[in-house]
Amino acid sequence: MPQTEARKTLKDAPVMWRRINSIGVILDCNSTYAANLGYAKSEIIGKAIFEHVPKESWEDMNNSLKIWFETGKVTDRKITFKKQNGDTFSGLLQATSLYDENKNLLGSNTVIFDLEQMTDEKIKEYQEFFKESNKRLDDIKEKEYDQLDENSKSEYDGLKKMFEMLSSINLEELKK
Repeated sequence: MPQTEARKTLKDAPVMWRRINSIGVILDCNSTYAANLGYAKSEIIGKAIFEHVPKESWEDMNNSLKIWFETGKVTDRKITFKKQNGDTFSGLLQATSLYDENKNLLGSNTVIFDLEQMTDEKIKEYQEFFKESNKRLDDIKEKEYDQLDENSKSEYDGLKKMFEMLSSINLEELKK
């Protein structure tokens, strides 16, 4: 099923990815997200997004949620994240909304770049990944989109928006 193929794209991503519901609870994440934060995926799913930021960043995270609710997306939002061991890192958050077939907000796909890991090598890996993912999504659109059920189409549309947004980021500017 293309839905699984499209979602697999983010599960295997070299970038941190999480899916949250409309009240900020983490529904899913990839292994990159879990590993960067030092948790097992099972320790992350069902937790509020605020559990992965230090208290002094709660306001920034809350403002990101507010922007997301108002605009349907969040771009280039700098947030400090907290690892399980207490260390922190500066991340750049990007999020796009997910809707059901009736255009009701389900949540968001969120990608986070660890700004401390932005090397030339990492940037090249990200750019290649975004390019391949867009190509894979274009193939699904061309060959299988019309056969998808409404939920799968909604998921596809959300992923497509996410990868279009990610592809437009100038990653070179994110290097320290």
